Amino acid sequence: SSEVLEAIENVIQGVLQSLAQKKAPVLTVANRADWRNIEFKDSVGLQMIPGCTTKQIRSDCPQSARRFALTLKILSMIYKMVQSNTYATKRDIYYSDTLLFGSQSVVDQIINDISCMLKIPRRSLHVLSTTKGFVAGNLSYTEEDGTKVNCTCSATVFTVPSNVQGIKNLTSHAKFILIVEKDATFQRLLDDDFFNKVSPCIMITGRGIPDLNTRLLVRKLWDSFQIPIFTLMDADPHGVEIMCVYKYGSVSMSFEAHHLTVPSVKWLGLLPSDLERLNIRRDALIPFTKQDENKLASIQKRPYIACQPLWKKELEIMAASKLKAEIQVLTSVSADYLSRVYLPNKLQFGGWL
Repeated sequence: SSEVLEAIENVIQGVLQSLAQKKAPVLTVANRADWRNIEFKDSVGLQMIPGCTTKQIRSDCPQSARRFALTLKILSMIYKMVQSNTYATKRDIYYSDTLLFGSQSVVDQIINDISCMLKIPRRSLHVLSTTKGFVAGNLSYTEEDGTKVNCTCSATVFTVPSNVQGIKNLTSHAKFILIVEKDATFQRLLDDDFFNKVSPCIMITGRGIPDLNTRLLVRKLWDSFQIPIFTLMDADPHGVEIMCVYKYGSVSMSFEAHHLTVPSVKWLGLLPSDLERLNIRRDALIPFTKQDENKLASIQKRPYIACQPLWKKELEIMAASKLKAEIQVLTSVSADYLSRVYLPNKLQFGGWL
């Protein structure tokens, strides 16, 4: 915490020095959205390069003066929280003054900019994300406040903890971890008692694009158990994008890649090639939108696809057919096909990439 306080004090000192010299204070932050600032490393995923391009938040420029003021406001809130050892969610910060901040996304962006500027992970700033992910299956752990969580005994779903770093005593006999894209599929597998039938496993869903805590938990489980991690996604560009976030990280959070990515993640399904192999009816598939075409084209150009020839092939199948499918399409074969046939076969015969 003293490191965090010192980092914030240095920023404020810079502001005061500028004012003393009758200069307009400026905050310099890394340009997080620029692919030119990102390098790809097999072992880490997408990470920010050391000498990356920056942008300035100026206090004397009408376009950025408001951003400058809000950044200082949030810095002061973080400073007080670290000092008093209290925590707040990004949502709490927004609701402390909705008129001032204007929107939740403004708060989210500024907090990520601050984390990147200070080179301090967000949880060390005492700012927690609101969790939307769920976990179930063969896992038990103790939360930071001493609460014991046991996912093993029941078919209940547990919310991913809001302070993943604080959890300890993780125990599991799971043979693998299954990341499921959507809540509906996750619930279906739960109803079918999937995580006990095939072999003990841990199931996680970020319910779409995963929040920070879900990604931190996947990474923590990988560090703790070193067991295979498989993803079950829709066979569409959006599903591929989500899987890549777990495996390689995202551009906007590349400065924290070391804590978030799990490059050993495998693509279990739904593969574009499965649709042909299983003779899925064409009328059960969904035609691409222009947005899908653009998204797929952008994914195909990414540096990590070049070192995944089998993924590349699947994306080419998808691009050629211009058709996508949700995991639910498997119910067109039979109601419980996913948990009774598809997943057990894939896991038994190594049908992942």
